[in-house]
Amino acid sequence: MKIANLSNPVTSAWFQEQGLRLDASPYVSGALKVRKLLQRLPETVPLASLTTGHNGGIFNGPMFRRVYLTDPEHSVPFLGTKDMMAADLTGLPRLRKADAHSAALSYLQLKPGMTLISCSGFNAGRRAYVRPDMDGIWSSQDTLKVQPDPEQIKSGYLYAFLLSRFGEALVRGSVYGSAVKHIEPHHIAGLPVPRFGDRVESEIHELVEESAELRARHQAELVAATKDFFDSNGLSELNELRWHQQERDLGFEVASVGPTSLRALNFAPRAQRLIEKLETVPGAKLGDICSGGHLGSGVRFKRVDSDPENGVQLVGQRQGFWLRPEGRWISAAHAPGGIFAEDETVMIAAQGTLGENEVFCQPIFVTGKWLDYAYTQHFLRVVTGAPDVSGAYLFAFFRSQTAFRVLRSLSVGGKQQDIHEFLRTQIPVPIAPPADRERIAATVRTAYRCRDRADVLEDKALALLTAAVEEAVG
Repeated sequence: MKIANLSNPVTSAWFQEQGLRLDASPYVSGALKVRKLLQRLPETVPLASLTTGHNGGIFNGPMFRRVYLTDPEHSVPFLGTKDMMAADLTGLPRLRKADAHSAALSYLQLKPGMTLISCSGFNAGRRAYVRPDMDGIWSSQDTLKVQPDPEQIKSGYLYAFLLSRFGEALVRGSVYGSAVKHIEPHHIAGLPVPRFGDRVESEIHELVEESAELRARHQAELVAATKDFFDSNGLSELNELRWHQQERDLGFEVASVGPTSLRALNFAPRAQRLIEKLETVPGAKLGDICSGGHLGSGVRFKRVDSDPENGVQLVGQRQGFWLRPEGRWISAAHAPGGIFAEDETVMIAAQGTLGENEVFCQPIFVTGKWLDYAYTQHFLRVVTGAPDVSGAYLFAFFRSQTAFRVLRSLSVGGKQQDIHEFLRTQIPVPIAPPADRERIAATVRTAYRCRDRADVLEDKALALLTAAVEEAVG
């Protein structure tokens, strides 16, 4: 629970400044404290004076009926408030192209350099930067778009300010509502943006831009690695898997059913055809590959909360797919050793529901900076025990649509699904020639080095901005 700072109590004058709002949010979020701090700077300008485009450059969009399609020729990628935080945008839902290009929605197309702010829902106020590879994606009405005017301000600098602790407080302080939080364009139009001159702002902008380019490269390298995986194994047709264009599994016969499973989904013909296709090339069962490693869920444990200085950040299934996780901090001393992951562990979200856009059966790859995090038991940990089959090579396979559909077909459970403990050991993994395996793994590792470097550059940009503000206010 947040409380007011007794050394800086709420005064009656603040109510007038906030339009006589009587909810606590703007007074305990730190927004007013930040405003008072920024007033001591030599120069600040309202956010609305730095933007351009539809509705002055700060806009969301109308509510509309969403018609989703699967054919890329007749649809466009569609970004929601959860997806804007995602590191991998490969599997975005697709909005009907005719609707997207209509006069009512065409301005919702993202442009590189925009700042996105989630403006509806429990997590209203989150920010993200539109990187180069997001050009051509449409966004939902639940996302505020802030389009900077290049004649007035550099896009990377504006994003760095909105992402910083100063921007965080100001944006969060603009949130209103109880059960469903909201932010409207006019609530942030007057946010004071500090100006520090071309040298400082250009340096921060270039760091943010380089970070965005590295994140785009991370995405491109992963897509290339998965394509290379199937090409190298003689399964190029699986790169263009049209799952929803195939005949649905409405009725089928199974010749023999043993004690392993009686669930129809585990014998679904479409998934079985994929498994049979994977078995036509040289490979090994996943259980055999992991026999000297690990193939199982994490340990269950009691969470003991801690502060960041003495704890470790715990990553759950939802945050694991974000660019940067925002998990709670727990005490590692009061948790078992199994909360951490080995280098190049493939983590598969193993509990959830079967919605098309849910993370259940989607993988993440743990390496580099992400080795510092702890992970919940809800991930299926895939650790290779075969020295000639690396975790990076396995990840190139598991992030594919083919592996996703195979894993989904192995579901067990009621409301919350899991992945069948025995059937997952029988997943056939194609094994390419050694040179191909090394090349594919190298591509994945390069992608994650780009991702870690992008985080470093973004942190450096924020540090420069914070230092500039603190130096200016003395």
